[in-house]
Amino acid sequence: MFKTGIILALIVAFSCNNTADHHHAASLQNALADCVTDATLTPEQISKIRTRIKADQKTASLDSIFRRKYKLERFNGNVLIAQQGVVLYRNSFGYAQIEQKDTMRSESKFQLASLSKTFTAVAILKLYEEGKLKLEDSIQKFIPQFPYSGIQIKSLLSHRSGLPNYAYVLTDSVRKRNPYPCNDDIVRWYCAVKPKLYNTPNRNFSYSNTNYALLATIVEKVSGQKFEDYLRQYIFKPLGMKDTYLITSRNDSLNLYRTTGYQYNRRLPKDNFDDVVGDKGVYSTMDDVLRWYSGLSGGCVLRPETMKEAFTPRSFERHGIKNYGYGFRMHVNEATREPKYVYHTGWWKGYNTLMWFSPKNKFVIIILSNRYNRSIYQIKPILEVLEGKSKVEEGVEEELF
Repeated sequence: MFKTGIILALIVAFSCNNTADHHHAASLQNALADCVTDATLTPEQISKIRTRIKADQKTASLDSIFRRKYKLERFNGNVLIAQQGVVLYRNSFGYAQIEQKDTMRSESKFQLASLSKTFTAVAILKLYEEGKLKLEDSIQKFIPQFPYSGIQIKSLLSHRSGLPNYAYVLTDSVRKRNPYPCNDDIVRWYCAVKPKLYNTPNRNFSYSNTNYALLATIVEKVSGQKFEDYLRQYIFKPLGMKDTYLITSRNDSLNLYRTTGYQYNRRLPKDNFDDVVGDKGVYSTMDDVLRWYSGLSGGCVLRPETMKEAFTPRSFERHGIKNYGYGFRMHVNEATREPKYVYHTGWWKGYNTLMWFSPKNKFVIIILSNRYNRSIYQIKPILEVLEGKSKVEEGVEEELF
């Protein structure tokens, strides 16, 4: 059943209404404005921005798109779209727990799947900024027993390590002995079995969850903290992401408004690899992901020069607009090699997620779904609303992955 969500805008945040929803809107929007512009926008500024970007018209068009996705494409989840400090659209559809008819709400927590990789990359880059590691350091500097030489941290970040994906090479016998391995178990297995590399390190791009599971382990080795504790101290808490947790968290708050993943109308049980983090495993809400975007784009997390490194495309073996930097996917201008869009998708055990933003036009699209549905990646109609039809390239969806 459709649940009417709250469509937020800065103009709402400055209303005199004292309801809980308006307090939440003010808190959310002030965090966005403070981080991105380093100043709270005045009502006059808000009004001018809304008029300039035609906010009301865009909101109506976006609502039409997502109502259609819900009714005809069975979209189940939350969506939040903002531009230049104005939240254009924020809504919830369907159920968090289908069997209980637990209606989706704005506070619902979703497994971000591979969108989690953006947090892992930033954690590594923060340690790099502090001089605690170099991007040219090898894995063996931090995990001496690791059996492959010549693989650098930057190769893990950009998926150029050549390491096979643990989910594809772990044998059934290993799963039977330890059905729910953690990151340390994955490291021990690679050291003992030494599976063959897919290709020579840094030869080409090959997306592998192993890279980011290892990066999470390196964060722990360098910081002396559990991965979750590091993220909470240096990313979640400073950005006010109070509803964001790792799946391994023992904090009961994780289970408050936590969704369940579904695929083909079937509730999915705990997966063998759910406890491996870094490549996935972050649970969050659409509002907290907006805070994450605002922190990235507003220079609240990393220095601008480091952020630029993250958004620099690293793989050009194949022609096309799709590329990968340090923890972020992007669509690039083939002539200039500059990113037009920066994004990351997620897909894990019923969950589909997307954070997509334009550095130039300063908009962000956040879509979180807990029922397997590839339609959430069909974002061309959304881009046409935000940028105009003539400015959206052909093939934007075909090359999303």
